[in-house]
Amino acid sequence: MKKTTIASALLLAASLAACEQQTATTAAEEQAATPAAEVATPVVTESAPEAEKPSRFDIYAEVELDVDLSSLSEQQKQMVSLLIDAAKITDEIFWLQVWGDKNELLSGIEDPKARQFAVYNYGPWDRLDADKPFIDGAGPRPAGARYYPADMSKEEFEAWEQEGKDGLYSIVKRAEDGSLSLVSYTEAYVDQITQVADLLQQASELAEDEGFANYLKLRAQALRTNDYQASDMAWMDNKTNQVEVVIGPIETYQDALFGYRAAFETFVLVKDMAWSERLARFAKYMPELQQGLPVPDQYKAEVPGSDADLNAYDMAYCAGDCNSGAKTIAINLPNDEQVQLEKGTRRLQLKNAMRAKFDKILLPISEQLIAEDQRKHITFDAFFANTMFHEVAHGLGIKNTITGNGTVRQALKEHASALEEGKADILGVYMIQALREKNEISEGELMDNYVTFLAGIFRSVRFGASSAHGRANMIRFNYFSDAGAFTRDEATGTYRVNRDAFEAAIKSLSEHLLILQGDGDYNKVAEFVEAKGSVSPQLQADLDHLAAASIPVDIVYKQGKDVLGL
Repeated sequence: MKKTTIASALLLAASLAACEQQTATTAAEEQAATPAAEVATPVVTESAPEAEKPSRFDIYAEVELDVDLSSLSEQQKQMVSLLIDAAKITDEIFWLQVWGDKNELLSGIEDPKARQFAVYNYGPWDRLDADKPFIDGAGPRPAGARYYPADMSKEEFEAWEQEGKDGLYSIVKRAEDGSLSLVSYTEAYVDQITQVADLLQQASELAEDEGFANYLKLRAQALRTNDYQASDMAWMDNKTNQVEVVIGPIETYQDALFGYRAAFETFVLVKDMAWSERLARFAKYMPELQQGLPVPDQYKAEVPGSDADLNAYDMAYCAGDCNSGAKTIAINLPNDEQVQLEKGTRRLQLKNAMRAKFDKILLPISEQLIAEDQRKHITFDAFFANTMFHEVAHGLGIKNTITGNGTVRQALKEHASALEEGKADILGVYMIQALREKNEISEGELMDNYVTFLAGIFRSVRFGASSAHGRANMIRFNYFSDAGAFTRDEATGTYRVNRDAFEAAIKSLSEHLLILQGDGDYNKVAEFVEAKGSVSPQLQADLDHLAAASIPVDIVYKQGKDVLGL
């Protein structure tokens, strides 16, 4: 086997422990025990030959993002081109946040399939297999990515008396005197941020929608100042623009150490006007649905913003966090709790990405694991609705603990994302139940949503423990299994929804997750995740069956200006 060297960024990674595979204390101890600067540069062998594990490098199905731009003016097309340029730079920032020098890594991998797999994963760790390294010598993926010093323990950080240390838009560095120091994103990524801000400013001058032009200007300013709230507020006011962009440091999934710091990403989107009109009517029910949640009043005292909206889009380009590992099919933003309470959130359904996953993944899974007589309930309309109301349901429940422990995100730390994704999944189905009772949803039948939801668990649990969505689905599968919400036929190896028990489990799990969030008890949540967030031997055998059937785990995009004809 040939040998090659991967330099300093791999050196950093080799000394760190993977958060999802260890207790927080053990991970912290291993991080502190072997400072990166003291480790000899490893000699790294290439990944195993293709013959040994061909299927792992082939787990993604390629999808072309050939969005129809014929309805856009030439000026709008120029704007889309600039937004794609900006997206590519946020991709560079994301590489720096999760790995380091991209070219240094890729140039050290001779196997072309392994090199491409590293591009998909933004590093040498398989994001859809619990972050296992697929490059020999890579070591475990650092829980804190590159947001924190390699030799920093959790205890050192928690004892550090520094205002804003849990902020979204800074990294933690080791100062020359050995102390910890905060460095804002505007300073850490100054060259890239300056370029992105300049491109957004140029794009604003081409925007034909006044509100969108204003948002682009404010987003450029936000990047330069590290203050995103004004631009988030302006983004909430965008109702009529046909071209859309989500850009900047958004989600905190990459910070598995604490769940504090946001990763850069970009979506460039084109609105589907007809589908969006169909969805718009649901937003008005948010306050009423909040009051109907199956929990005591104190856990639903917050009133969701009434300015929320639902729209459907086709994705023209994505970069950074949203392009790594499992691909996003719907967006619920902004994450700022104050903006959510004042204005609500916007829910963007990514129709072309959703259709690709349904056709290439969900339908083949159902043919393998869903009882034959229930497969008729697997429909795209149900998949679209389940996904859409998942995003809507992020706005329900509670954002601030009722016990004085701060926001739910702050109180639950690295477990906050998995619990929030689980809450959104289960409350999404609760919302569908309620809206069907009001005759606001008439397409298909409720069993379509239930059986498609069950098939969706098998799809998402394959994302692995390092994904908040994957962990959330593990929890739900085990909870539903214990509740008898579905049964498995030993003879056929297929699963069947038991409707009454399924509905009881929806209500019970909804209540449990909402109370866990509201109480903000970190230890209790950690115990719950530990108890329910694992894959049983039987489930693993079924997932292995899907792999043997060559069903893709997820999708990757063939995208860019050439694909779009720009």
